[in-house]
Amino acid sequence: MAENKQYVKQVQDNGAVMISEDVIAAIVAHAAGDVEGVVGLPAKPGADIAELIGKKNWGKNIKIVIAEDNSISVDCNVTICYGQSVVSVAKAVQEAVTGALESMAGLVISAVNVNVCGIVRQ
Repeated sequence: MAENKQYVKQVQDNGAVMISEDVIAAIVAHAAGDVEGVVGLPAKPGADIAELIGKKNWGKNIKIVIAEDNSISVDCNVTICYGQSVVSVAKAVQEAVTGALESMAGLVISAVNVNVCGIVRQ
């Protein structure tokens, strides 16, 4: 396991399952990207360089916080399509992300915070 990654540990009858925050972020990205009205998940300029120097969450569009009780808090930045209801799309993203994480990974979600960072005309 890498030093900077956090994992959710789920104890099973015959061992344990470790789920990386990278896997959780991938589930979040797919779930949010599938919501109608979401154009994308933007990243700040320089995010690749920041990751190389060890600043893991700087510039990323998804932030995962794993609490001691293994509950998950998610912050995600989205860009939506012009003409869509910002509140409706954000609520749909919250529901999609929560549903995906609960069904795919069996995680307890404490919060899904959606930051609408832009609107794009398509």
